[in-house]
Amino acid sequence: MISTATIIFFFCMLAALIAFLIWSLRGDKQELHLLHKLYIAMAVCYAIWMLPLIGIYFSDPDNQALMFFWDCAMQPGGVILAPIFLCIAITLDGSLEKMSGKMKALFIVPIATILITWTNPLHHLQYRVFSVVRSEIVFGPWILVSGAYNYLCLLAAIVIIIRFALKNRSSIYLKQSILLTIGGLVPLIVNFYATFSGKEVSIAATPTGFAPTIICNGIAIYMLHLFDIRPIANRHILDWISDGYLVVSETGLVINYNKSFASLFASQYGIAENRYLSDCVREEDVSKKTAIYNMITAIESSRQAESTISYEQSVSIQNGNEVQKYYYVTDVSPLELNGKVAGFVVLFKDVTQIKKSMQQIQESQERMMEQERLAVLGQMIGGLAHNLKTPVMSVSGCISAVEALVDECSESLGDPQVTEKDFREIYGEMKDWFQKMREASSYMSDIITAIKGQAANVNTDEESVFTIEEMIKRCALLMRHEFLRGGCQMEVRYDLSRDIALKGDINNLIQVLTNLLSNAVYAQHEAGGGKIVVQIGYDKENLNISVKDHGSGISPAVRGRLFKSMVTNKGALGTGLGLYISNAVIRGKFGGTMWFEDNEGGGSIFGISIPLSLAIIGEEAEHSAGYDQ
Repeated sequence: MISTATIIFFFCMLAALIAFLIWSLRGDKQELHLLHKLYIAMAVCYAIWMLPLIGIYFSDPDNQALMFFWDCAMQPGGVILAPIFLCIAITLDGSLEKMSGKMKALFIVPIATILITWTNPLHHLQYRVFSVVRSEIVFGPWILVSGAYNYLCLLAAIVIIIRFALKNRSSIYLKQSILLTIGGLVPLIVNFYATFSGKEVSIAATPTGFAPTIICNGIAIYMLHLFDIRPIANRHILDWISDGYLVVSETGLVINYNKSFASLFASQYGIAENRYLSDCVREEDVSKKTAIYNMITAIESSRQAESTISYEQSVSIQNGNEVQKYYYVTDVSPLELNGKVAGFVVLFKDVTQIKKSMQQIQESQERMMEQERLAVLGQMIGGLAHNLKTPVMSVSGCISAVEALVDECSESLGDPQVTEKDFREIYGEMKDWFQKMREASSYMSDIITAIKGQAANVNTDEESVFTIEEMIKRCALLMRHEFLRGGCQMEVRYDLSRDIALKGDINNLIQVLTNLLSNAVYAQHEAGGGKIVVQIGYDKENLNISVKDHGSGISPAVRGRLFKSMVTNKGALGTGLGLYISNAVIRGKFGGTMWFEDNEGGGSIFGISIPLSLAIIGEEAEHSAGYDQ
């Protein structure tokens, strides 16, 4: 029969299970995962199994009808426990979402056993002779089926658990595998002993043997959580969103990392599970293990800030005879448990290809800018060659005139009719011709200076201080031929109360302004030319330079994409690079912006706004200049 100590144990187990059921069901039942539902079902079955045993203890053993009732009441708990344990084991390798449908077949034999037991007096398949004393029982044929099925369920569950542990070789699964294996082995051994030992065994032996199953499963599922779907899903998510991850405890102990991190960092820097990161760096080799030092520093910063810390980490990998450099964006995030930092997760995202792509884009943009600059420069040189003819011919004419005066002066030597006054007149004419040569030479020098500046590579920064007058003067020289050919005149309007100069590369700003002037000339070409107004002024934040034309304006199809992509209003005659590159130059070289608006009188106004922090404001002065070409 059942001992008093066993009944006390059953009472304790029953009280614990009732408390557990109240705790587990106190929230929303819809939030329970299938694994938790299976364990709750196991706990309920075990409680159902113990209640009749307690009833047997307090009942008259000679009352066979009552004893048979208690035995039938035990069946639902006893025969269903083993299949539920098998279901829990199957979830380790199977899909929790699909398991409930596929595993229903596991409960066919237990349900049949319950029905056969309750109807035993009709067929005697379960008991030929019933008794609460083991030695007096004579079992029917069905006991072989139900007994073999319980053995099969327990053995299958143990095999699945061991296979899972071997397939997922990680220290984090060791404790859970051991717990579940013990939970299956103990009732299996007890049942085997009770069946084949031939000794008198208490009716409470088998339910007592399942107590470790209840306890071990509860610890594995509820206390360690690692067989829940969440940690497995979290690991897959970390693998998916990162190119390597590392999990460390609050004290810096390495808990876990994936294969990518192992091949990239762990093998190279001696990182291993259950080892402190600080132990991987010694004072004498900190320079060789900068990556670990950066991780330790970032983890400490994340701890103090209680937020995610991001930084970029470069890693050199030896591939044969070559050393390849990889770049990673590293995020260190604190992991909180019950309001306290319990550890950190370090995610590594490979941005090597992104950096290469950005470098290629930058190089392509620089080539485009250089091609556009050279194209514009080629057009200017064609016009300047024409413009240089005038000063060259002027100098040539001046030289011929001076030579004639020199000859006249030489022939007049010794002639009494040529007075000193005559020689002074000849010398005066020579000075006039020399002055004209100086003016022509100065004009050619200005043109050469302007062209020389524009011929410099667009990526060469020549930081200097230049005045607005100098910039406008060079633009006028470079655009002279294009203005004449288009029948246009440039008028410069100052709206300044003080002199102003800019810090930066004058050639870059000239390139942008000449592009706007060239577009204005093209816009007014069909109208037969006209005045192009360059307005210069400043407000509290920016120096503003605008170019106003009276052309046909910008078409609606092009208007929305100005400065953002390579578009042109010139049809086949335009490349679409001018404004796009000009905008890039203003933003990159001056930190400014370009803008566009319609001209009320017809045409367009294109503007440049440069931060006033790059300007040097001088003494108050009023300026107004005109450059009629």
